[in-house]
Amino acid sequence: MRRSVLRLLSGFIALGVAAAGAAACSKTETAQARGRDQAPKTVKIEVVKEERVKRAVDLVGTLAAVDQVMISSETDGKVSRILADLGDRVTKGQTLVEVDQEKQQYTLDQQKAALARALAQYGAPDPQHLPEIEKTPDVQKANADLVQAKQGFDRTNELFKRSLVPQQLLDDAAAALQSKRASYELALQNAKNLQASIQASEASMRLADRQLRDTQIRAPFDGYVEKRMVNLGELVKSQSQVMSIVRVDPLKIVAEIPEKMAPWIRDGQTVELHVDAYPDKSFTGRVSRISPAVNSSTRAFPFEALVPNTDALLKPGTFARVHIESGKVDDVLTLPYSALQYRYGVNRVFVIADDKLVARELKVGERVGDRIEILSGVQAGDRVAANDVDKLIDGMPVKTGKITE
Repeated sequence: MRRSVLRLLSGFIALGVAAAGAAACSKTETAQARGRDQAPKTVKIEVVKEERVKRAVDLVGTLAAVDQVMISSETDGKVSRILADLGDRVTKGQTLVEVDQEKQQYTLDQQKAALARALAQYGAPDPQHLPEIEKTPDVQKANADLVQAKQGFDRTNELFKRSLVPQQLLDDAAAALQSKRASYELALQNAKNLQASIQASEASMRLADRQLRDTQIRAPFDGYVEKRMVNLGELVKSQSQVMSIVRVDPLKIVAEIPEKMAPWIRDGQTVELHVDAYPDKSFTGRVSRISPAVNSSTRAFPFEALVPNTDALLKPGTFARVHIESGKVDDVLTLPYSALQYRYGVNRVFVIADDKLVARELKVGERVGDRIEILSGVQAGDRVAANDVDKLIDGMPVKTGKITE
């Protein structure tokens, strides 16, 4: 019994669906017949044109900083001052954080004193004006003693030849000469050692001065503070990260050029970009780098373009729509975009033939201003209806109005 009832209900449903389909077909045929039988509709005409089109590339990229650095401390110590914070604009060389410098100051003073002592012993006013070794005080004194001893030996030797002095005096003069000569050589060696000591003391003083200057952590370039990682009074070690600095002028746009368009994009070409934050404003830049190798996963070539950002309106990390005019020029068929009727995923136009509309399905390409590239479906010179396209149907009688040039 239940099976009989189910069969009966299924039959009624099938009959209802068939009736509805027949009614729909009947309405469609009636509408088309009515469109064919009604009075001719006046339409404006557009002619399919053949134009030379310069190809462009439209893509989405990411704005990034050209320079972005995490600044670290180069010395150990306690943070004594914080002179910049999140979002602050900083200039190259500006002090951002100061570390306690008392110990480094003591070390520098000690090295300065050691250098001054070595300079005094050498007889020089500063490390840049060191006299020659032979002109240092100790060497000059030793040289004078050597000359005097040589003169004494020469006189004693002459007197000895005349038998006026005994052998003992000649031996004493020779010994004195030899002693003074050794003293002179020792003075020269001491001067050389002192000169090396001055150079070492100067290097140590410069190192101590550098360590003192390292207590002031400075900005390496003009930019903005992106992040601060230390607090006042915090003990930092060498290589501890303290701040992140980012340069925002210029920025770079990072994107990928489709493989088929890569041969037509060159370094130095102008790019135009838009961001959501400023929908009515356009920014321009220039292509700076193009990868020589394709990205195997996207089949596109990565590239970068530099974008001036003097007013810091653009922010790193945001998306941008990029437009690049390429060097490729093609001959294409075009129609006004408004002449297309789009329904159920299909683009079509209505060609006028024998005062009636004939629907043609189109394969379209890129937008060219207010026109659209036609890849197939019509030919150059075909006349198509250009107004009220959403109300037009296949086979509708028409009379033509003005032909749009």
